Amino acid sequence: MNDLAPQVDAKTAIHTYEVKESSVRIDRWLAQQLPELSRSRLQKLIEQGQVQVNEQVCQSKKITLHLGDRLQVVVPLPQPLELQPEAIPLDILYEDNSLLIVNKPAGMVVHPAPGHATGTLVHALLAHCQVEQGLSTLAGIGGVLRPGIVHRLDKDTSGAIAIAKTDQAYQHLQAQIQAKTARREYLGVVHGTPKAEHGTVDLPIGRHPGERKKMAIVPEVKGGRRAVTHWQVEERMGKYTLIRFRLETGRTHQIRVHTAQQGHPLVGDPVYSSGRSVGVKLPGQALHAERLGLVHPISQVWIEGVAPLPPSFRKLLATLRQRQV
Repeated sequence: MNDLAPQVDAKTAIHTYEVKESSVRIDRWLAQQLPELSRSRLQKLIEQGQVQVNEQVCQSKKITLHLGDRLQVVVPLPQPLELQPEAIPLDILYEDNSLLIVNKPAGMVVHPAPGHATGTLVHALLAHCQVEQGLSTLAGIGGVLRPGIVHRLDKDTSGAIAIAKTDQAYQHLQAQIQAKTARREYLGVVHGTPKAEHGTVDLPIGRHPGERKKMAIVPEVKGGRRAVTHWQVEERMGKYTLIRFRLETGRTHQIRVHTAQQGHPLVGDPVYSSGRSVGVKLPGQALHAERLGLVHPISQVWIEGVAPLPPSFRKLLATLRQRQV
């Protein structure tokens, strides 16, 4: 099936089709014609009355199309995000037309938030993806022209983070995160020495009942959400331990809360291990998202972004190792 007469104006793209097969559900059929849009985006267009079948507004995403039916689909063009791009250098680990994997430095906030109106990863991405004449290579995600942050890293956590450039990539990568097929590995230095060499923490996390900016172990019946962290000792350094973490879920502050609950908080964590010092200046917690693996949304090939340890983390390890000599 081909797009017979697409028309584009300043605000919408109008696509007209003729169905060449029979007995197929409309949202599934449209997903084949407009692969750059996710199924959920197409279903929303149907709900908004943007799809007509035989000159009648479609009332349901579940209707069945038949041979010879004619469709018109009005797709509102993505509207620009009301943020000014900022030419902030980015350490790109992987990039193509669908996605990027960026090595985020510690100290950079991912999204604009109160107190962080500029200088965020989103501002840098908007500038990075600009092309000639001020147009962006970023596609519309949910109808807004913006970079698709698939998952997040805390401000002071460095390392690999994935960004979708298209709506299709965004939906595909989010599904991998939710299905736990994407692989996210972190390196962290904790206080103390765990007795075991490896283990799993399976404890729900929610907002701290008394401190708004903190998370805590909270029973699911009281609003906590299941959180699972797998860990493996990489190196023991006296009173400190380098640990590799693999996330099965991605709750806010998950590794930070789980390590603190186990009695081995992250070195340098200003929230969960305050008052403990190692004599090395750190930008925040000693936690680095070293490796991010996922299935490419188009080629279906497994790709990985590996982020080298930042200088402050390497200096911390060198100092702790030297103390053992």
